[in-house]
Amino acid sequence: MCDYDTFADMQKAGGISRRKFGALGFGAGLVAMLPPVANAAEVSEAEVTIKTPDGNCDAHFVYPKSGASAAVLVWPDVFGLRDPFRTMGRRLAESGYAVLTVNPFYRLQKAPTSAPNAPFNDDLRKMMGSLTATTHVTDAKAFVAWLDAQPQVDKKRKIGTTGYCMGGPIVFRTAGNIPERIGAGATFHGGGLNTDAADSPHLLIPKMKASMLICIADNDDKSNPASKDVLRKAFDAAKVPARIDVYAGANHGWCAIDSQAYNKEQAEKAWALQLELFKKALA
Repeated sequence: MCDYDTFADMQKAGGISRRKFGALGFGAGLVAMLPPVANAAEVSEAEVTIKTPDGNCDAHFVYPKSGASAAVLVWPDVFGLRDPFRTMGRRLAESGYAVLTVNPFYRLQKAPTSAPNAPFNDDLRKMMGSLTATTHVTDAKAFVAWLDAQPQVDKKRKIGTTGYCMGGPIVFRTAGNIPERIGAGATFHGGGLNTDAADSPHLLIPKMKASMLICIADNDDKSNPASKDVLRKAFDAAKVPARIDVYAGANHGWCAIDSQAYNKEQAEKAWALQLELFKKALA
């Protein structure tokens, strides 16, 4: 759905730019952009290290201080683990979830893996190229096992997983390869959810037991309008419950709060649907 070669062009739509985010700084300015969480849980957070078959992954873990909660595994976009994604993870934790946001590029370097307002260039393409369908699965299994070992995670409840841009295919591979634990998956402006390749993420749909939410940017849909139809057909054939929406006027990146394409109104709509999905599927 996303043409990565034109990613920078997709981010020219309105919203807060990465440069403006840098001026705001992490903290009150960024948090003020987001509506407060009703009855927000008090949370704790930590930077953690997770051992995988390929090394040690740095990640951010945030969870309600009281009791054990359903877990959510978050796959960031190509700009990697950074403060805006920590903020979104914290917000999700305030709604009652134990949230792990990972650095997908840990094999190359620790976060941050790109600077604020970074262009989509050869360096980012190289980082993306370090990930494969195989690494998606080995990482997912390691992260899910780590979550299940944490006392803050209620292992009687299913796990949710979300992905932004390049994280979308990883959501599919997580749900398709760990169906016994993944109860919900959500993708936001996900790229490459279905391709002509033999290992296309959408071919894993028959293995899923999760309920799915697919949120598509308007300009991504216009560049590949058939993609959503392929996904709908695959979900229907497999009898996997899925909601697929195109967000009118929202450009690629609209859900990441530091993106130039950030669209608060449409991002909040997608966020609310995510919470609704988790409430039902991770009970």
